[in-house]
Order: sequence, then C-alpha cells, then structure tokens
Amino acid sequence: MKWTGRYKDYHASAFRKDLISGLIVGIVAIPLGMAFAIASGVKPEYGIYTTIIAGILISLFGGSRFQIGGPTGAFIPILFAIVLQYGYDNLLIAGLLAGIILVFMGVFKLGAWIKFIPRPVTIGFTAGVAVIIFSGQIANFLGLTGIEKHENFLPNMKEIAVHLATFNVYSVVTAGTCLAAILLSQRFLPKIPGSLVGLAVSSVIATLFFKGHVATIGSSFGVISSALPQLHFPEITWDRIITLIQPALIIAMLGSIESLLSAVVADGMTGTRHNSNRELIGQGIANIVTPLFGGIPATGAIARTATNIKNGAVSPLSGIMHGIVVLLVLLLFAPYASNIPLASMAPILMLVAWNMSERKEFTHVLKSKTSDSIVLLITFLLTVLTNLTTAVEVGLILSILLFVKRMSALLLVTKVLPDLTDKHEKVKAYMVSEGHDCPQISMITVEGPLFFGTANILEKSIIDTIHLKPKVLILRMSKVPYMDTTGESKLAQLVKEIEILGGIVLFSGIQLQTMEVLKKTGLYSHIGADHFFENTGEAIDYALVRLDLNKCMGCKHFAFRECETMSNRSSTRMLEQHL
Repeated sequence: MKWTGRYKDYHASAFRKDLISGLIVGIVAIPLGMAFAIASGVKPEYGIYTTIIAGILISLFGGSRFQIGGPTGAFIPILFAIVLQYGYDNLLIAGLLAGIILVFMGVFKLGAWIKFIPRPVTIGFTAGVAVIIFSGQIANFLGLTGIEKHENFLPNMKEIAVHLATFNVYSVVTAGTCLAAILLSQRFLPKIPGSLVGLAVSSVIATLFFKGHVATIGSSFGVISSALPQLHFPEITWDRIITLIQPALIIAMLGSIESLLSAVVADGMTGTRHNSNRELIGQGIANIVTPLFGGIPATGAIARTATNIKNGAVSPLSGIMHGIVVLLVLLLFAPYASNIPLASMAPILMLVAWNMSERKEFTHVLKSKTSDSIVLLITFLLTVLTNLTTAVEVGLILSILLFVKRMSALLLVTKVLPDLTDKHEKVKAYMVSEGHDCPQISMITVEGPLFFGTANILEKSIIDTIHLKPKVLILRMSKVPYMDTTGESKLAQLVKEIEILGGIVLFSGIQLQTMEVLKKTGLYSHIGADHFFENTGEAIDYALVRLDLNKCMGCKHFAFRECETMSNRSSTRMLEQHL
C-alpha cells in the first residue's frame, strides 16, 4: 500500500517508532492532564478525557505531522476565570463555541494572520500566564487551608499571605520530594518522564508516612472513575451564546496562537512544514467534540510535541497512539490516581510554568530597551494584574501605534535638482538652494510607505512648494513601496491644489502597488496616462517644453542643463519683439 500526504513513505519500522513515541508521550500527558484540569478549577478526570479525545482528533484532522494536542498550561487562568464566573457547564459551551470559531478561521484561511501577532505580545502574555500558574500552586505546595480562590492575581496573593500560618509540613515534604524526584530523574534518567517519577515517589511516601495528613485527589475531588466518559449535549440557548461568545473568542484566539506556535516549533525541529489552516480546522473539530464528553478546551502542547519528536515520531499516528495509551491507563489504573497528593501536583505545574516562561527571550527583549520592551512589559503586567484579554488587546494596539510611529519616520520628502557636474546628472537634495532653484519646476523625491500614518507628512513637506505656485510639480515615487487610500487621498488633494493654481503634476517611477491604487480610485485617469513616466529624465523633458518662456528670460538659476539656452532664447525673442 502506498501512503501519501502526511503518511508518505510510511512503513512498518515507522509504525514501531510512532508506537514508542506515542507510549512515552501518553505517559507524560497523564499527570499533566490531571494537573491542568485541577488548576483550571475542574475535576482531574476531565483533563484525562480531554487528553484522550482532543489528542486523537487533533492528530487525525490537524495540519502538522507531529502535533500533540490536549489541555495546556496557557489555558489555566482563562478556564479558571470562566469556571468561577459562569460555572463548569458553561465552560463546556464556551469550549464548543470556540471550536466552531476555530473551524471558521481555518475555512476562511486565517491561519497565516495569527503569525502576525508581534513576538513581544506573545512573550509577554506567556510569561504572565507562567507567573499566574506558578503562584497558583503555592497554596498546594505549602498545604494551606481556608484559601478562597479569586480570578485576579493580587487577591490570590493576599489569600496566601493571610493563611501562611496554616501551612502543612507534610505537604511541604511531599511537594519537595516530588520536585527533587523530578529534577534528579531528568538528570540521571532522562528517558523516563520526570513528572511520572515525581508523582510515584511522592505518592508512595505520602501514603506510607503521611496518610491522612495531606490532601489527595480523592479527598478533594472524589475517586476518579475508570468508566468511559458519557456523551452529553449541553443545553445551548441563544442567551447562553450571547453571554459566552466573548470567553469563546478568547479561548479560540489563544488556542490558535498556541497550536500554530507549537506547529512552527515542530517544523523547526523536523524540517517539515505544517498546514496552518488545516491545523485550525483540526483544533476546531477537537474542541467541538471534546466538551460533549465533559472535556475542557485543548490546543497544541509545545512540550509534548517536542517530546513526541525527540522520541522518534514519524507521523500523526504517534498522537493517536498517545490518546489510546491514556485511554488504557484510565480504564485500568484510574482509581489508583485518587491517592495522588495535591502537593505532588504543585511542583509539576510550577516546573511547567518555569519552562513556558520564555525567561531568556523575555530578558533579551527587555535588555534591548526598544519600543518592543515597552510592549512586552505592559503585556506581561496586564496579564498578571488584570486578564489575558485586556493584556493582548492593549499589547496589540500599542504595537500597532508604535509600528505606525516607526514607519512614519521612514518617509522622506526631499526637494531635488539634477547635479549638472555629475556625468549622469543624478538628482540630489544638496543642489537646491535659494540661488539655485527653478521658479517653474519643483521636483520632489518621496521615499517610504505612503499610508495613513505618513500621509500628513507628505502634505506638510510639500506645502511650501505649493505656495511657490510651480508650473510643473514632478513627484519621483520609485521608492514608495506601498500606498493606501489615505495616502492616495492626500495625493489627490495635492494634484487638485496644483491644478487650481494652473499647474500640472507629473509622476516618475511609480511602483506596481501604488499604480494599482491610483487606477482603482480613479486618480490615474484624472491625471492622465501622459503624465506618468518610467524615469525622471523623461518627466523633465516633458516639463521643459511646457514652461512659460517669458519667465525664463534673464533667469540665472540654471537648474537644468537646458536653462541657459532657454534663458538666452527668451531674451532674444523679447528683443526681436521690442524692435
């Protein structure tokens, strides 16, 4: 059988590699799935359901060969806030709506647009989310009691400070044991999932020596059932859709960013290329189906995807295998997971937060002391102190404003004249002076993008030239790579003012995009095709034969090579007329 597409050149040894990588990633995903669910404010088994269903569907329908999907740390603050504000049932509806949005994003080919989100914004909110995840586990690490959960960072920190006296030494020892086991296994047993080693060691110690002294998954959430999740359609009403559309949009936005970032990482590690729009559709399908079985929103998991690749994955079958492995563990060993201490979950999530914080990138951008540093810092602080929605919105708006400011600095509008001492008579700005400037022809070089952020600069730069009432204005625009309708509007206004004064406007070297805008808006036909030239020399020749020779008489500026001849000719003509 010949395989094509993502399964091109697939064979038996490739299946064996997918089987091994799927087994390893599945084992890694189990503790993470439960930990992410607990931190999101829902029961741990819902994280397992998400890992199974979303993991399989994302691999089946996604656009990356190696993507591993499931619950992720980035979603924790968002999902926790939704659960607190709307409840678990409405979280399922929000996840389903987000899935529909993701499918539409893929169908309408918006995958490429997600990549245009500025890097400082993504680093900022990722680091902010990492801080929220890390700080959210302090209470479990210390075994604090009487803690009330809040949506925002500062009230949660206040709760920890107020209840510090309730710390449980048994929880601290359990959490410390888990953390030490994870770090040591990563160093000496790198091929064995550290989180699994940490959970196993700390759970055994807690059960043998601290039983009844530390909170467990079972004591906090009840026994994890080994039964398969049941299909259940949530009650969706129009009022619920209106209420939950904003949370759904947030889930869809973050899900698309995370999944495509993960796919890009996978491309870099393997030399392949993912299909971003297909990836969004796959993510959407997974998030539509998963809530029907009680699962929470899912996306591409960068760490698990990297683990998948490092363990030899060849195709999406490894992701499907990972889901099947988690399903088998649920059926066979679920009740045993109830004995896992919550304190053992804390260091796992803290390490997830540490690894996802992008601290090196964060420091690098911050040290650059550029406008990107400001965007990064503001996005980070708003993520921690307010919410992800506000942070991303402000970060994007600030990035756009700073981009416009930077681009506006790139527009140069310069009055020029030919350098007659140069062999090719190239035009130069330094040739224009009070005693050397043609009274009838004004020649302007425009360099840089001409759009809403720079259009006023063009107007302000040429206003003095307009007051001189030139007979001909030559605009050299070969270095204008882009123009929008605002730039075109300013250009049209300029042409109109010159025409009112009895002059004409000539254009030289206009690029294709700028020409297309002029044609679509009708300005090209208004100006006339004979006023557009490929080079400046042709425009100058056209302008010289349309001058008022009476004004050339006695002119000593000699701005152009032909000026001396034209001045003498005008003087001779006037003398003949006088005689």
